[in-house]
Amino acid sequence: MPRSFGLAPSLEDLERLARGALARMPAEFAAHLGDVVLRVEDFADDELLAELGIEDPFELSGVYEGLPIGEKSMTDSGRMPDRIRLFRVPILDEWAARGDVTLEELVVHVLVHEVGHHFGLSDEAMHALEEAAG
Repeated sequence: MPRSFGLAPSLEDLERLARGALARMPAEFAAHLGDVVLRVEDFADDELLAELGIEDPFELSGVYEGLPIGEKSMTDSGRMPDRIRLFRVPILDEWAARGDVTLEELVVHVLVHEVGHHFGLSDEAMHALEEAAG
């Protein structure tokens, strides 16, 4: 008998999970994320993939676009706002392939990694932040 799993989580569903994770960030991080734009898209566009040297769009689940906080200066005025983009289809593909995490855990993992780039964090610090936001 065929099984029905329902519809795949939508862009809005993933954005809701990501915004929930942002809301759970420790205050010292959340205070510096207010101006960062969060977008959830199905896939990275061809321009971004080419810029990063990625041929398979399933290999990119998220990206931080901007300057890490420690590299910013007053002369950066007029720049586009920092942005975190999460890519729904690669995230869903990884979630289905892994089977050892919830979708929320995976979204938090990808989001925290991109937030970590915003702050210029080490992998160790990103792991601690992920635990706090999970």
